[in-house]
Amino acid sequence: MDLNTSLSSLNTNSEFTGRHIGPTPAEQQEMLQTLGFSNFEELMTKVVPKTIFSNAKLDVGDGISEFEILAQLKKTVSENKVFRSLIGIGFHDTITPSPILRNVFENPVWYTAYTPYQPEISQGRLESLLNFQTMITDLTGMEISNASLLDEGTAAAEALVMAHSLCKKKDCNAFVVHPQAHPHVLEVLKTRSEPLGLEMIIADPTTYDFKKEIFAAIFQYPTTEGTVEDYKAIAAKLHDHGALVVASVDLLALTLLTPPGEWGADIVVGNSQRFGVPLGFGGPHAAFLATKDAYKRSFPGRLVGVSVDSHGKKALRLTLQTREQHIRREKATSNICTAQVLLANMAAMYGVYHGPNGLKKIALRTHRLTQLAVAGLEKLGFKTTTTQFFDTVKIKTDKTASIVAAAEKLEINLRVYNDGVGFSINETCNHQLIEDLLTAFNGGQALSFKLADLEAGLKNQWNKEFVRTSDFMTHTTFNRYHSETELMRYIYQLQNKDVTLTHSMIPLGSCTMKLNAATELIPVSWPEINKIHPFAPSNQTQGYQKLIKDLEAKLCAITGFAAVSLQPNSGAQGEYAGLLVIREYFKARNESHRNVCLIPSSAHGTNPASAALAGFQVVVTACDENGNVDLADLKAKAELHKDKLAAMMVTYPSTHGIFEEAITDICEVIHKYGGQVYMDGANLNALVGVAQPGKFGPDVSHMNLHKTFAIPHGGGGPGVGPIGVGAHLAPYLPKHSLVKEAGPSTGVSSTTSAPWGSASILPISWSYITMMGAAGLKQATMTSILSANYIAKKLAPHYPIVYKGKEGLVAHECIIDIRPLKKSHEIDVNDIAKRLMDFGFHAPTMSWPVIGTLMIEPTESESKRELDRFCEAMIQIRKEADACPDVIRNAPHTAEALLATEWNHKYTREVAAYPASWVKTNKYWPPVGRVDNAYGDKNIVCSCPPLDSYQ
Repeated sequence: MDLNTSLSSLNTNSEFTGRHIGPTPAEQQEMLQTLGFSNFEELMTKVVPKTIFSNAKLDVGDGISEFEILAQLKKTVSENKVFRSLIGIGFHDTITPSPILRNVFENPVWYTAYTPYQPEISQGRLESLLNFQTMITDLTGMEISNASLLDEGTAAAEALVMAHSLCKKKDCNAFVVHPQAHPHVLEVLKTRSEPLGLEMIIADPTTYDFKKEIFAAIFQYPTTEGTVEDYKAIAAKLHDHGALVVASVDLLALTLLTPPGEWGADIVVGNSQRFGVPLGFGGPHAAFLATKDAYKRSFPGRLVGVSVDSHGKKALRLTLQTREQHIRREKATSNICTAQVLLANMAAMYGVYHGPNGLKKIALRTHRLTQLAVAGLEKLGFKTTTTQFFDTVKIKTDKTASIVAAAEKLEINLRVYNDGVGFSINETCNHQLIEDLLTAFNGGQALSFKLADLEAGLKNQWNKEFVRTSDFMTHTTFNRYHSETELMRYIYQLQNKDVTLTHSMIPLGSCTMKLNAATELIPVSWPEINKIHPFAPSNQTQGYQKLIKDLEAKLCAITGFAAVSLQPNSGAQGEYAGLLVIREYFKARNESHRNVCLIPSSAHGTNPASAALAGFQVVVTACDENGNVDLADLKAKAELHKDKLAAMMVTYPSTHGIFEEAITDICEVIHKYGGQVYMDGANLNALVGVAQPGKFGPDVSHMNLHKTFAIPHGGGGPGVGPIGVGAHLAPYLPKHSLVKEAGPSTGVSSTTSAPWGSASILPISWSYITMMGAAGLKQATMTSILSANYIAKKLAPHYPIVYKGKEGLVAHECIIDIRPLKKSHEIDVNDIAKRLMDFGFHAPTMSWPVIGTLMIEPTESESKRELDRFCEAMIQIRKEADACPDVIRNAPHTAEALLATEWNHKYTREVAAYPASWVKTNKYWPPVGRVDNAYGDKNIVCSCPPLDSYQ
């Protein structure tokens, strides 16, 4: 490049691709030569089967610059109207404290972390999640809570299935739901219960006659219309009949109301969204499930517990860690894989920042403003339906249309009923809002009275049994960090304990920990994106509608499918939704008898769990010695079940990280017998731009936006798992009863609370695709495949590669075998994982899909230098196994252990701390030694106090 370079060649449209992809073109060429290839085309012809390879340019645009994407997106979302939302229904505007916004929500140390399966390098976020669990148990009055679930509707559905699994009454399949539950909760319960053969009875449990035996009753507390009801007597009656009591609650209300644990609830669910997490057009938000300690081995989701490390020091870990679906598979009662960890941490920090007194103040102010509004309405001649309310009221009126129109002129959104109008007050509201609200009820005319004159008459109107008398959040953590200085230091104290993408590559196979670019994430903080209610009128969400339609079109262009639904808010939710679509398709064809789902033995545990939850009978098919689907066994089982065959679930590229040559044959076998092919899209990062599943056989596939399309993992969530389908399945994509634009009228009922799931993070994937463009996306795929094969080549002399394709190559990940090392040196995958911490690396995926192996996925974002560092660490560990195996077995080495007066090891302190020269320049110190998993599972403690109280 010189001063005569033409303007056209200085175009910055493709600049982002070079920022996103780690190896430079020169380094890519060097890596190709290491593998024996002169260019990418040679590599791809050897890796991707000719039967599926596509060289067609994707119709997603040519890529634009980071500067342009922000301007373009701002223009689009500016078509959204950010009104003051009083719609409620479980979603409330909230104030995200600035130190939490800046230091957690917008901080890559918190949003690029992976699920804390390696606890020694996850102590910070584990402590924050322990705070979340403690906050939830204290507020709900329960004994134990998880951290966390996806949304309120799916949390209620998880509670439902859990209650049914705990039921001791044989063949009892009916449950009662209060008709005043939130509409989206009712809809998700309907979706979940029907395939499982559970009967949903919508009736007031307080008047239920028990003529039909039930296993559970579900209450909304307060009700969706705002009423606070006394459930103590009916809870006791339900228990007498052997039924469990489930409460779906408002967390802020519980600072003032008697917690459900004190009136008889067995399971409590809800959403922590109003604890500082933006509305975001429906998500992501961290839901929760709290229950009795006796049920801890039956409940879904992740549970943080207290254990000890190898030095006897208290350490945190995910207790009962092995996910249920991997153990029980089709017998699992939950397919939960992703949580909402980033949002749970935000809610936890909100609780820490405000403390119990601050939360109670916010709740009381919210309640007082609601009372003030009600007093004003009475002055105007309106009557509310109840005197026992927290923040939500309903007014029966025949003036709904004029009131709503007047409110919209004042930029206020109200909730509309068939027989009236309602509103929910939140912490962002003030006196001006109340005055504007009352003005809307007054036909847009100025009020004839002053609010100040009404305030003196406000006093408690609750029955005494509703008033909370028990303390909550008494632990020091919730009563210490109330200044910004203190909170900022606490946040940084925690984050300094964790390894994230800000430190080094996270080479987890099947998890695709790629770059989450700052430019992609900036818009998530814009009010046009994060202050929109999920049920706002459609004329206020036109920017979102455009973005959603364009993202759906781009995903269709990438995958070759005819239609896409963005509703599923995790990969496992995508599996579940995709299978429900197949089920609905057969129902429409009067073939409901088709209920057999074939699943290879190598499948991710969520596959059979999702199939069981969708009402399918799982039949396992074999894999051959190379990890491929055994075609002969598949044909035999498809033939055997041909009259009932509904579907097959297949991961592609395979769970073993290779492109199976027979994928088109597999699809043909299933189609021959009238079944549908579901493709698990976990490994889509190896297909984008080079093969389209919608064209080579599968009928439906989910796409992990938190893997392939750059949404960050956030310490274990959020995730998004939209599904793409063929044209014949498009009419059955999920819909939503509250938003007609959210799906086809003939579709399955909603699988999530919000119509487009975790909508506020969709701009991340849209920005990624739009900036990369067709050429950039293809380059990313080819580079991820190149990097995986480069690592396999470098590590092969030291560790056997378990599976390879017919040309001796892998896809975008490789599996190395540690079993020979276990046999010869008594060193296993866990030992290597812990020693990698001394190098500053997170371990690859351990013992999955093959016990005793490590699955490595480098992604396209890691530079050659970082790949070489990782390979050097792995090679050094293999040498240590021969020279000094104890240094591996004793890992990780903490600073405290290295500074101890006594040192009785055969290796030096320097070898322990600095196993490679480059470690010294940016040393990460594990805060605890190796955590004792068995101790943690036997001695389950799942709430504060945090670690410092033990020392």
